[in-house]
Amino acid sequence: MKDFLQPTLENEIVKLLPLQENDFGRLYEVASDPKIWEMHPNKNRFEKEVFRNFFEGAMISGGAFLIIDKESDEVAGSTRFYDFDQNENSIFIGYTFYGTKFWGSKLNPKVKKLMLDYIFQYVDLVKFHVGATNWRSRTAMERLGAENKGNISVAYHGEPNRENVEYWIKKRDWVVKQQLH
Repeated sequence: MKDFLQPTLENEIVKLLPLQENDFGRLYEVASDPKIWEMHPNKNRFEKEVFRNFFEGAMISGGAFLIIDKESDEVAGSTRFYDFDQNENSIFIGYTFYGTKFWGSKLNPKVKKLMLDYIFQYVDLVKFHVGATNWRSRTAMERLGAENKGNISVAYHGEPNRENVEYWIKKRDWVVKQQLH
C-alpha cells in the first residue's frame, strides 16, 4: 500500500522525483543556506550533520521528493508525504523547504496543488505540521484553504519536540475549491 507515496509527479513548472540516497549532495547544496531555516523550528538544519538527520528521516518516510524547477532544471528543494494513517484515511504533507531563489515564486502553490490533487485519490484528509513561528508557511497554508486545528508539540525524526500548528484540508473541501477555480 505504501507504493502510492512516492510517484513521479509533474505539472507545467515543476517535477517531483522520488528522493534517492544519492540526492544528498544536490539537496544539501540548497539546504546549506541558513536563511532557509530562520523561521523553522530547527534553525540549524543548514549544518551538514543536522541536515543529514533530516535527510535520513526523509528516506525513512518512503514518501520524500526532490523538487525540480523545470525551467532551470535546478533542485528547488524537497517535500514529502508521511505518516499515512489507514484507519483515519489521512496523511501528512510537509518537511517542505525551498532555496531562497524560489521564494515568492509560484512554485510552492503549484507543488502543493500537484501533491493534493494526487493524494486525494487515496485519502480523505491531508494534515500539515507547520512551525508555530514559521509565518511564511502558515500564510501559505491559509492561502491553500487549510484549516488551523491549533498548536501541537511535534518531535521531528531524531530531534526534540517543537511547537507546531496543525492544519487540515479535507478532500471534499479541496474538490469544491478546485471546482470554483
